[in-house]
Amino acid sequence: MDSALIPKGVKRCPIGQFALFIAVVGAVLLWGVVALLLCYFKGLNQTNMNNAYGFALWIWADLAVIALGGGAFFTGLLRYIVGKDELKNIINFAVLIGFVCYSSALLILAIDVGQPLRAWFIFWHANVHSMLTEVAFCLTCYFGVLTIEYVPMVLENRQIDKVPFFHHLGHNMHGIMAIFAATGAFLSFFHQGSLGGVSGVLFGRPFGFRSGINIWPWTFFLYTWSAAAYGPCFTIFITRITEMVTRKKLVKDNVIDLLAKIAGWMLLTYIIAKIVDTWYWAAVTAPAMGFTLMDFYSSNPGSAYGLWILIAEIGVCGVLPALMLVSGGVRRSPALLFLAVTLAVIGACLNRWVMVLQTQAVPVLNFESWFTYFPSWQEVATTILPVAYGIILIALSYRYLPIFPQERELNPIEGGK
Repeated sequence: MDSALIPKGVKRCPIGQFALFIAVVGAVLLWGVVALLLCYFKGLNQTNMNNAYGFALWIWADLAVIALGGGAFFTGLLRYIVGKDELKNIINFAVLIGFVCYSSALLILAIDVGQPLRAWFIFWHANVHSMLTEVAFCLTCYFGVLTIEYVPMVLENRQIDKVPFFHHLGHNMHGIMAIFAATGAFLSFFHQGSLGGVSGVLFGRPFGFRSGINIWPWTFFLYTWSAAAYGPCFTIFITRITEMVTRKKLVKDNVIDLLAKIAGWMLLTYIIAKIVDTWYWAAVTAPAMGFTLMDFYSSNPGSAYGLWILIAEIGVCGVLPALMLVSGGVRRSPALLFLAVTLAVIGACLNRWVMVLQTQAVPVLNFESWFTYFPSWQEVATTILPVAYGIILIALSYRYLPIFPQERELNPIEGGK
């Protein structure tokens, strides 16, 4: 039965080995589910959130996966709207990664609200003055778009495709995919940008606060730009890891090179804009509120909020990978390319860490000291839960769906079964 579901012309590991892998990852997922149920039935007192940290590990993870999932909308935009036809060989995987990221983001939010059965309130009793309302609407709609984009891949399963109705449905959906790619890009621009605007309007949290046009359109623009830059890097990162695990070449080098080159220039221009934003904030915005740059960075050795994080985010994980990715020599080296996209992914996570957690840690009154927070095991487990879910979904999709169009050509097997 298992072999009948595997795409023709490709080879997969034995079902026993695959089942063991799923069982191990499934055990991690089960650990996360236990923590999730504790949070649901015992309340958010299972977390270490406090009056200073209303947003914590969950929201950092949420914003990080939304940024990293940006590879789906940007690759789709390049493939269907801009006309970069070479990317047709990686667009399926980009959509799958985006689907995993956005479904994980919604799962994290369902945990964070504490009462998921009341989550529909945000749509029925929408606070039209809140940017988070717009984020919720666009996030949900874009997840619907990703689901529509993922369905044709499922319909191409070897057995499902034998059913005439599903065969024609999948073919027809592929024919109108440009419409969904354009819709997805439109929705992504709005919710990615509004997430930046949320921190920009926090007057009581001057680390993230911006004024005037630095809120709109600047912070909106920066967040969207960062997702368009970091998202394709994450797509390449996961593609390379998948190739390492499967010990196969799944995408031709020219496809990866093109996506990496575009991501590199996007990242370079984003980092330049980010440096300008940081300089203006440190030289104009913060002093106008009575702060200096060093007021926002802890001087305690080993602090999670020291000046090192600024250097790491912008320099080591921003400028460095950007310069590496725009270099053809680096892109042609598998090891250096993987290092570059790894640094970029870390940079995306650091940026969201700063804008979520460091924003709340900075003392704003004379008698306050740096606020501290360390997540409970329930928070850690429920944050790892989407990672385990993503690994399982990617593994199942890779095994049973024709995710990589070039796999058969790059990995011929005797008999071509």
